[in-house]
Amino acid sequence: MSRLSISPLSLQLWQRRLTIDEADYQACRQLLDSDEHRRAAAITNERSHRRFVASYGMLRNILSQTVGEPPQAIRIHRTEHGKPYLADYPELAFNLSHTGDRLIIAVGRNCRLGIDVETCKPRPNLRALVAKCFAEVEAAWWQALPDSDKNREFYRYWTRKEAFVKATGRGIGQGLHRCVIDPEHPALWLSVPADCGPASGWHTQDLDLGEAVCSAVVADRPIVHVEFISA
Repeated sequence: MSRLSISPLSLQLWQRRLTIDEADYQACRQLLDSDEHRRAAAITNERSHRRFVASYGMLRNILSQTVGEPPQAIRIHRTEHGKPYLADYPELAFNLSHTGDRLIIAVGRNCRLGIDVETCKPRPNLRALVAKCFAEVEAAWWQALPDSDKNREFYRYWTRKEAFVKATGRGIGQGLHRCVIDPEHPALWLSVPADCGPASGWHTQDLDLGEAVCSAVVADRPIVHVEFISA
């Protein structure tokens, strides 16, 4: 999607729980298109399957409210690398992420947009992940942290990087280590892959969703307002 404006950006952020009863599951299932049904059917784990159905049913309901069309009528297409977009409303940007039973959906206009959310669970392989996914300057900053801070700060960096590669539409195949955050100013990027444009054109905002969760949203316009919507 081309950037139509460099004016500041307002976003809507929808929060939902993916634990739903059978009636809500069936209602969400009725909203999915043939591709979403195919993808849902390929998920053999029952909990993951139901979360996928709930995620896309809820996404369609939210997009329906935004564009004023029935949720079943909304045409969600995917780019070459799998990022969803609306074929009939290319100015509308959206992205979703979930961790456990928590779903986050960000919606904006005339921008490239990505969001990520992660539960900050302890990982035994943090050092290996940092070595693989962080740039040298980021890894040096992380390694100098007190041990008590390492887990949460890892997830802060991880969600920012994930949100960035989701905004570009390229995913982690783009190389998380090539998307370099300024440790002194974590809302700014020191460098990004050349085909993403200048690093100064990308903007990050951390989201406060609770002590055990890290989340960030990234866009190619300055983010001046985020409206949180819960249900």
